[in-house]
Order: sequence, then structure tokens, then C-alpha cells
Amino acid sequence: MDVTQLRAQARRHLGPHFTRKDTWASDFPVFVRGEGSYLIDTEGRRHLDGLAGLFCVNMGHGRADIAKAAADQVGTLAYASNWGSAHTPAIEAATLLAGLAPGDLGTTFFVNSGSEAVETALKFARQYHRSQGQPERTKIISRDMAYHGTTIGALSVTGLSKIKEPFGPLMPGVRHVPNTLGLLGDCGPASDLDCVRAIEQVILEEGPETIAALFAEPVQNGRGALVPPTGYWPALRALCDKYGILLVSDEVICSFGRLGHWFGHGVTGVVPDLITFAKGSTSGYAPLGGVIVREKLVTELYDSPKGGVFTHGATWGGHPVATAVAVANLTAMRDEKVLDNVLIEGPELFAALNSLKSAHRCVKDVRGTGFFYAIELMADRDSGRDLTEAESLKVLREVLPEAFRRTGVILRGDDRGATMLMISPPLVADREVLTELLHGVDAMLNDVEKAVQP
Repeated sequence: MDVTQLRAQARRHLGPHFTRKDTWASDFPVFVRGEGSYLIDTEGRRHLDGLAGLFCVNMGHGRADIAKAAADQVGTLAYASNWGSAHTPAIEAATLLAGLAPGDLGTTFFVNSGSEAVETALKFARQYHRSQGQPERTKIISRDMAYHGTTIGALSVTGLSKIKEPFGPLMPGVRHVPNTLGLLGDCGPASDLDCVRAIEQVILEEGPETIAALFAEPVQNGRGALVPPTGYWPALRALCDKYGILLVSDEVICSFGRLGHWFGHGVTGVVPDLITFAKGSTSGYAPLGGVIVREKLVTELYDSPKGGVFTHGATWGGHPVATAVAVANLTAMRDEKVLDNVLIEGPELFAALNSLKSAHRCVKDVRGTGFFYAIELMADRDSGRDLTEAESLKVLREVLPEAFRRTGVILRGDDRGATMLMISPPLVADREVLTELLHGVDAMLNDVEKAVQP
């Protein structure tokens, strides 16, 4: 079947995710194979996967060992639930995660995606407080422009009005506070920062006794790879401890090496109460997500007369094949010292991206760490002129998509609060692959400058 026929069938029968009608009507690529940091389409063309799928293919494409783990598990035990029983792959995966997670985060509730992980954290936080005799603790605090998922609960916690508006009214009792945009490094005592003071102000306005949890990403994806300033996360931990609030670290993107560490603790230095994860746990080889919870909290919920059971579950949660894949994936990451590659190459990648900033008038800022970056675009840095709305739409819908096709480097144009280019290569990408990626980014920035006058 040729690609024209495949595209026609896709347009008729396949519902695309977050895809505009005009994009679906274009000659979009149809991928048939993956090798390392590359995707190969129906016409045999290689595309450098500069976004690691959707921030998830950490170990690269085409890993025979991970595929074998899935095949072996399918042939041994394709399915068994975790409802009142257990199976070996889920036990092994949960035990492995407990050994990698910081502090006493030792109990994992498996689900199937990042959105479900956030939904699980929401439900755990509410039921935990209820089990401790505080049923009024139902409210959630999260940050402006933060993305936490697509289910109604996760979407309610999300701070992006554009993707929330079609589905309102959403879950009540969610307050959004300023993020850390514009703050980096040592900005003085974190407790004096406006973005931290705003959190305490919201807590006091709502009543501390009504707040269940505070959600935050170690490096915030929405608004473009926001690395927190020094002391920010310890300040969050202090506020949560002061007012009896659970601190949830949403690490659907950030965990499993994206920042050069197994978990965000490697960047923040803080042990949260819950960690949500998904993407990198299997490198995209199978759907898996979950929440890792402090063992003390799990014990307190189960031992309480008002608890006894976490009233939550999913048919596929902790699926044998998905958890077997997770064990193979994380074991390979550990044995091959993939995180070391990120810690070594990440600063070099950041420096190279910053050199592109000085070479291109259309670059306003470069943010990020590890293998996770955002390039914020503008019309002309010298004059300080930002892109108009029309120019932004042209860049995002015409210039960048064509540049991705022309260069063979797949990245992501992002419009969440600014016009940005998101970069997130597989963690196994070596210097040669990263050099090719940088050449592609350079060409894309040239295209933006040609399309947008100073």
C-alpha cells in the first residue's frame, strides 16, 4: 500500500491527537520503523527524532532487548490483574522503582498514562486526607501555564486556558499560582520570591485546612522548560510541611533521565510526597504510568478506620507486558549508564543552543537542562520586537512544519504562552546525533528569520 492510500485511510478512519484539520490534510509522514534516534517513513526517509517521540523514547527506537522482554512476557503471561493478586513483572517493576526513587517513596500504583497518573495522585490526596479525618481537604494548587494531562481532573489542574476552555466547567477547587518564568539560579532567599509568597497567600485565602495537594513539575514543560531558581523547591516543601499539604512532583516528562537523574530530586534536592511518572518508564515501548507514594502515607491510609483500601484501579494498571518492558528498559538505562550521557552531553548541548541564540536575532531565550530545552522566538532581539499574532501563526503552522520536513529533524512548535521550539532528543543520542540536531535547529532559525522581518 503506497503512502497516498495510507494517508487517505488515516484521514477517514484514524482520529488524530491534538492535530489541526489543515495538518491532517497535508502530506504528513507515515512512519514504519525506528532505529536509534531516527524514525523511517514509508518512503525510506530517515527523520531525526529530536523530541524523543513525545519526550518518552529515552532509550531510542528499535531496541531488540526491550522488544524481546515484551514478547517473552506475552508468551508467558499476557494478562493478570493487580486486584487482590499480583504478578511477577509488576512486583519486579515496583521494587526497582522503590530502589531508584528518593527517600521513602516506595509504593507504586501503576496506571497507563501520564494523565491517569495525575488523576491517581488527585484521588490519593483526597482519600488520604479523608482517611486522616480531614475530608474538607479537597482543593489543589498548581502553577500558571503548567500542563498536567487531558482527563477532567488532570485538565482541571492544568494551567492552560486554551486547552481547558472547550471542556468547562471543570473540577472546582483548583487555584493557579505564578510559575518561575524569568527566575534562574540564585535569586535571593526563595521564601521572599513573589512566586513563593503567592502560594502561601492562596493557601491562607482558601484556608489551609481545605488544601489537599500542591502539584509542580521539577522543570515545567508548559511555557517552555522552566528550570526553578535556587531554593524554590525547598520553599515548596517547607510550605507544604507547614500547612499539612501533600507535595506532588509531576515527573511524567522529567523522570527517568530527561534531566540527567532518575527523578527530579536530582535537580530539586527535595523528597516530595508523591511522584507521577509515565513516558520514560518504558521509553515508549508500552503504555505505562504510575504514582510513587511515600510508604508512610500508604500505611496511614490503609491502617485508618476510615481508609482500609485505596478505592482506585484500572484493568490495565500494572499490565504484565508493560511492567516487564519497564524492567527491561530501566535495567538497560542503569547498566548502560545512559544518565551519564545526559550529564556529559547536556551542558554541551545547552552551550551550543546558546551559541545559536547569539547568532540569530529571532531567538529571545534558551531554557532547560539535561536533554530538555525550549527556544523562545521573537521577531528581532536587537529592537526587542516580539512576534505579532499573525507572525506567530505563520511560524508555527507554516515555517516550522516545512523546516521539519526539509531538514529531516522532528521537533515541536509550541504556542503555550509564547512561540517556542521544544527540543528533547533520545537520551542515547551521541555527539554525532546532537550535532545533526543542532544543524537542523540552525536551519530552522534561518527559515524563521527569512519569514519574519526585523
